Amino acid sequence: MDAHAQNPRPDLAPAAHAVARLIDGVRDDQLAAPTPCPKYSVRELVGHIAGLTGAFTAAAHKNFGPATGTDPGSVTPVLPEDWRTGLPGRLTALAEAWRAPQAWDGDTQAGGVTFPAAIAGVVALNELVVHGWDLARATGQEYDPGAAGLEVAYGFFAANRDSTLRAPAFGPVVEVPEDAPLLDRVVGLSGRDPGWAA
Repeated sequence: MDAHAQNPRPDLAPAAHAVARLIDGVRDDQLAAPTPCPKYSVRELVGHIAGLTGAFTAAAHKNFGPATGTDPGSVTPVLPEDWRTGLPGRLTALAEAWRAPQAWDGDTQAGGVTFPAAIAGVVALNELVVHGWDLARATGQEYDPGAAGLEVAYGFFAANRDSTLRAPAFGPVVEVPEDAPLLDRVVGLSGRDPGWAA
């Protein structure tokens, strides 16, 4: 997919901090609940967020290995034992890693795919924005990943709405009114129904 964003090096921090706040609000009795990701419960979604956080932090540092070389669709996400105490800090580290100009240079790897780092950083932001919405909706929390991050995600998804590369990561576009909130439009472009409710 092509990176399509006004800011070629967007700041991941607002979205990362928004997701960290959601992690803090997840109750133990919600871990088995469904999410807008049909194959993930809340437990597995948080495990997936933990996995992508590690993978894209390593991708920013060009530190290739199992974290960057594994297709996330090939394994069931595992909830880390320290998810409550450790994951928020790792989300902050992810944002910090992508603040380094060199993170955006050359090629990198994530999800077993080698691609330009300039695209990988935008993909990391998209993952935070969309999966943050998934988690917020599944656990009944308020969610604001930041206007700038939403603009970047919208640009990316809009530029690739008809791409054959959407599958299997994203489902068919869900049409949303043009005057709907930007978050709803991003969610629709990602293949999710903004009206989803547990």
